[in-house]
Amino acid sequence: MADRDKIQILKDALYEAARDHGSDQRLFTQRDLLDMQVIPQDNIGLLMQVIQILCDEKLFVGNTTASGLSWRWRSREDAKKYTSLPNSEIMMVYAMVDEAGADGIWNRTIKNKLNMADSLMKHCIKYLEQKGYIASMKNVEHPNKKMYIKANLRPSDRATGGPWFTEGELDTAFINELQEIVFDFIKQKSTYTSHGGGAGIPGVGAQGGGAQQREKNPKKGVVQGTIPHSEDISKGTKRSAGEISNDDTAAAAPAKKTRPGKPQLLPLPAGYKSYPTVSDIAKFIHHAGITNNTTLSEADIQQLVDVLYYDGLVEPVKVNGRKGYRVTRIPKQDPRTCNQRRLDHDPTKGGIVTSFMGVEPSASGLMEAPCGRCPVYDMCEEGGPVSPSNCVYFRRWLDGDEVQEQVISI
Repeated sequence: MADRDKIQILKDALYEAARDHGSDQRLFTQRDLLDMQVIPQDNIGLLMQVIQILCDEKLFVGNTTASGLSWRWRSREDAKKYTSLPNSEIMMVYAMVDEAGADGIWNRTIKNKLNMADSLMKHCIKYLEQKGYIASMKNVEHPNKKMYIKANLRPSDRATGGPWFTEGELDTAFINELQEIVFDFIKQKSTYTSHGGGAGIPGVGAQGGGAQQREKNPKKGVVQGTIPHSEDISKGTKRSAGEISNDDTAAAAPAKKTRPGKPQLLPLPAGYKSYPTVSDIAKFIHHAGITNNTTLSEADIQQLVDVLYYDGLVEPVKVNGRKGYRVTRIPKQDPRTCNQRRLDHDPTKGGIVTSFMGVEPSASGLMEAPCGRCPVYDMCEEGGPVSPSNCVYFRRWLDGDEVQEQVISI
């Protein structure tokens, strides 16, 4: 009786020591457990008795590794679930779901590994579902497979697809909106706007600065009218009174007014060191509250930036060990945001636009017509499934032209 009480005390002490020395995923070897100074005199026989009781009570889980046997601890709540199961078959099914973790497990994998009849496996799964111990889940990598996970676990990003999937479906609208926001932020931080009047970066005029800023007036006056021959200048020939009166008339002529040019994006000067990084973009999205219900990490933002890079919309720039990004083909970029371009877009004039990021493609008469970028061009013929007489794109394009002609005539 005394030995049994002693083992019970050692069991509780060893379990608490294991919890204090690591998480429930850490594997403890025999040497690790002896080093906890719980078992007196490093008695291996006594240690194995204590471990056996812990395994029987489902508080320890045994594992076989290359170095030999090892164990990890299990919470008392989970252990209580195991001990409450009615038979070993249900316990084995629950153990396989438990070991799968947040990735979940396929029901056929359970059946094959346990060599269990299909009807028995379904009975075990149904029992565990009714008890609330396991739950079915969807895996984006295997959408047609019946997967199961512990009811108190949240599926991993690998199973759910991370923030880019909603209820197992790729959320393309969410991805496209975020890409436009990231692109606009990079465009804003990697360019400056010129209005054609010397505004822009301090000390840098638009188009290199106006002519009036570059030219300096002579200190001794400006020579007006016809420039005399060099021989006359060298001889110091005086000009006639008629020539001087013509100079006054020319000087009184009003100066030509120049219109301010359209806003244009221009590259930042060489040596600029504040190009936006992935960390800057992540902070901007977080503080702006764009994704209130979804938390995006820097790795998620990096995926969006990589897509923009592979599409040729941005390019990396390394300055002082920092990897920033800037938009490509800056002088041809539209100063408006993607949302402003979408609101200003006229479908009757610009045709079908799939993206408002980057430079607008060069247009021609053929490209403006629907036939220039028709997705079913090879199938289009009279009498076929698609023909000019029943083409919805062509009719829409013609209707737009008709509406435009009516507006012009009014």
